[in-house]
Amino acid sequence: MTAALDEESDRVALRLAIDAAGVGAFVWDLVSGRLRWDERLLELFGLDESSFGGTIEAFNACVHPDDLARVTAAAGLAIATCGDYVAEYRVVRPEGGVRWIEARGRAFAETEGGPAVRLVGAAYDTTEVHEGEARIGRVLESMSSAFYQLDAEWRFTYVNSEAERLLGAGRAHLVGRSVWEEFPAAIGSEFEVNYRSAVATGRPVSFEAYYPPPLDGWYEVRAWPSPEGLAVYFVDISDRREAQDALSRSADRLALLASVSEGLTGTLDPTEGVSLLATLLVPSLADWCLVTLVDDPHATDWRRGLTDAGWAHADPAMHETVEQYASLRLRAMTDESYLARAIRDMTTVLMESGATDKVAAVLREGAARDRLRELDPESAVAVPLRARGRTVGVVTAFRGGNRRAFTADDASLLEDIGVRAGLALDNARLYEEQRDVAEALQRSMLTDPPQTPHLEVVTRYSPASDAARIGGDWYDAFLQQNRGPGNNDVVVVVGDVVGHDVEAAAAMGQVRGLLRGIAVHSGYSPAAVLSGVDHVMESLRLETTATAVVARLEHHPRPGAAAGEEVVLRWAHAGHPPAMLVGPDGVVTRLADVEDNDLLLGLDPETKRAERAAFLEPGSTLLFYTDGLVERRGRDVGQGIKALEELLRELEPGTADLEVLCDRLLAQMIGDQPEDDVALLVVRWNPETVA
Repeated sequence: MTAALDEESDRVALRLAIDAAGVGAFVWDLVSGRLRWDERLLELFGLDESSFGGTIEAFNACVHPDDLARVTAAAGLAIATCGDYVAEYRVVRPEGGVRWIEARGRAFAETEGGPAVRLVGAAYDTTEVHEGEARIGRVLESMSSAFYQLDAEWRFTYVNSEAERLLGAGRAHLVGRSVWEEFPAAIGSEFEVNYRSAVATGRPVSFEAYYPPPLDGWYEVRAWPSPEGLAVYFVDISDRREAQDALSRSADRLALLASVSEGLTGTLDPTEGVSLLATLLVPSLADWCLVTLVDDPHATDWRRGLTDAGWAHADPAMHETVEQYASLRLRAMTDESYLARAIRDMTTVLMESGATDKVAAVLREGAARDRLRELDPESAVAVPLRARGRTVGVVTAFRGGNRRAFTADDASLLEDIGVRAGLALDNARLYEEQRDVAEALQRSMLTDPPQTPHLEVVTRYSPASDAARIGGDWYDAFLQQNRGPGNNDVVVVVGDVVGHDVEAAAAMGQVRGLLRGIAVHSGYSPAAVLSGVDHVMESLRLETTATAVVARLEHHPRPGAAAGEEVVLRWAHAGHPPAMLVGPDGVVTRLADVEDNDLLLGLDPETKRAERAAFLEPGSTLLFYTDGLVERRGRDVGQGIKALEELLRELEPGTADLEVLCDRLLAQMIGDQPEDDVALLVVRWNPETVA
């Protein structure tokens, strides 16, 4: 009794479950042809016992015509193999409505190995599922983004219309095929790496990647893993990337132009400028380049005055080869060379390909051509550097075959660079000419000191190494008639006119001439000479100021029976760094302090000039200098004067040769790169020396 109740309970429970799921059952007797449906299945088809014919033909009449062949084939296969029956199809209900039905069953035989005699199964309504999928499909089809679904085997299961357009293939072709087989360039790329990472970790990924031709585009991709596989959304961002690349190229172009302008305006040395230009262009714009200076673009022989003054190569191993080529190529070029065209026609020459052969064709056979073939350029561009209506140089840039060839845009960028470089180089040329004139003018006025018994005078002039090279620094030494019984006195002067240019050098010449003329004609002492210069400068309206120190070494016979003489030193300062006196015992004394270092020359002609005097002991050394010796960045004048004192204590006692002493002072105080020009004058009185 209990077993019967349990069996009945199980049947009731199963029936309730089937009813709850909306599942209907069917039995098709293959022998009699009778097809029996339960009430639930009749309800799904919109039929009842009286309206359903109970045959397979009645069933076929309910199936949507587009699905009938597929359903019939599935049933036939199950019957022929006594296997499973699976089919999903649409049915057309009597009122015209369409429902989706999914059916599953199995064919049975009465004897093992015999033919199937019945097909038993169940069916249920999947309309809502299909309607949901249809809604999703409509959403996916209406999206502006491309979408496709991959299964666990990386096969396409769905492709929307935008994906069809971007992938260049229809869904009928793609569905069921492997993404790796259809798009082999994705293997090993960002696509495969990210797709497999998403599936392995279960986390979505987002990335940008390029796919080569035939797609030839950049894509922004988002991929979400799911139990069914991988859902992929992607959009073509090629236009955006091109815009970004264009913006980046524009920024790089502006940065390069700015660096060229900044670099070239920071130097007034043409040779340094072309060398810097070469290093600025490599490797950002070229693999290697040469910069040629043109002295006279209108010369009968276009090679005259040309100098390959700058070169650079991105590969350090090729530096020597480029240098050798630069030293050889100008002499090897024919009149048909690209360089001759760039200079003669003042136009850019662009070689987009085959540059090695094209350049070699205008080189005579020899070492230059050999070096060129070692460098092996594939593309090249030569741009004249023009300024003020003349060609001042040519920059020639080269790229190898492993780099994108030069284009018209690259040539345009080089032309922009050429405008800036040409003006900067011409400014440097003009400055160099002006500097040479000023230096020649200045040196012409720095005359040799007079030769007098027992008095040694040594001078030095060191120009600055930068743009402030030429200034108003000067030294002078001359004889002044002694009104007493002794020999002529020696006057020494060191001064500095404010400014650093040709005007400063010219003003220095005027002040120097005034001071020398007043001193020699009047015989005045140092303070009176400085006052006289003040008055004359005001009378002549010289719009300049200057510092100066004037000292007079007066020779007097020594009183008494013993032969010989003594020297009195008189001096006066006009705003100038203090002169130094090194006694025979090595003690260093400053010859000026705040109280007796008066105003600069040219400020106030009524100022009272202080003068000091002292006996000069035999073997004493005097040092006069301009502020360039003691002042520099990071060291003010006061610190520099103290350093000079210490250096004199160290060097002077053991340095008998004044020439050596001057050289050592300059080397240790200013080094190889003086920041300002320096005038230096050193005097030693040694009565023991032979005249």
